[in-house]
Amino acid sequence: MTEDLTKRRCQPCEGGISPLDTAKVQALLKKIDSRWSVQKADSLVAQFEFKDYYQTSAFVNAVVWIAHQQDHHPDIEFGYKQATIRYSTHAIGGLSENDFICAAKIDTLLD
Repeated sequence: MTEDLTKRRCQPCEGGISPLDTAKVQALLKKIDSRWSVQKADSLVAQFEFKDYYQTSAFVNAVVWIAHQQDHHPDIEFGYKQATIRYSTHAIGGLSENDFICAAKIDTLLD
């Protein structure tokens, strides 16, 4: 049975654990939308395109709400019709399951 990341909750991470290994990252990538990719082996990134600024800003606000609910915050860049979301667990210097949980929750915004 495939684990549903959208039903999971981020766990506090203050460091002291290792970033996910390549095999675990690849397995988790299969559970989220293909727009997400790993960059520089330490961040999970996706770009989103929208019809106008209103839709873009509404999406960004929803991502911020998810970030506050999960207490796991991405770097966000956005403009008139696009947004880029970048997750990395800074406390461990790489990717954790929290990054993938939040990505899965963001994916549901566009279903």
